[in-house]
Amino acid sequence: MLTLALSKGRIFEETLPMLAKAGITVSEDPETSRKLILGTSNPNLKIIIVRASDVPTYVQFGAADFGVAGQDVLIENGLDGLYMPIDLGIAKCRLSVAVKEGFDYNSAVKQGARLKVATKYVNCAREHFAIKGVHVDLIKLYGSMELAPLIGLADAIVDLVSTGNTLKANHLVEVEPMMTISAHLIVNQASHKRNRKELQPFLDAFELAAQKK
Repeated sequence: MLTLALSKGRIFEETLPMLAKAGITVSEDPETSRKLILGTSNPNLKIIIVRASDVPTYVQFGAADFGVAGQDVLIENGLDGLYMPIDLGIAKCRLSVAVKEGFDYNSAVKQGARLKVATKYVNCAREHFAIKGVHVDLIKLYGSMELAPLIGLADAIVDLVSTGNTLKANHLVEVEPMMTISAHLIVNQASHKRNRKELQPFLDAFELAAQKK
């Protein structure tokens, strides 16, 4: 039996139609069920529900044969032991820099400047500002990112932005998009070799569904 790792929320919801196109339905809704292992209409496939940031780890170490993960998580944590064959084109958003309304970002990021940045994407943020020649003091947070500039913890944040409504509600503005993000199908490299015959129909179905989006 193959194991597919998914996270709750947007990725799960947008993966369901892709599974449906492959003739697969999931036995339960993870938003209402406490179960972390879900059966499917295909006896050869089960789904495990894990945190979005943990999907690559489960796949990398073989606890799942394949999974769906945001590009942000993959870039931040690396792709060791992973094969990333398909950009699914779902869960689209962008990784961006945002600041408090009225903050002069352009002056703050002049060559050689120093900036306090709150983010959970420390590797992405470090690389981005290094290219600009800006020294950054990185503050790692896991949630409520928008609060940091409001109380003086940071000058800026680096976070995912979709509609921008959360930023607006907290009097922040997006000042610099860094990269476009979407969810990718990832496969354990060893499983891809060992279970190629069993995996391939699923990979083909995901690829076809992605092409039709």
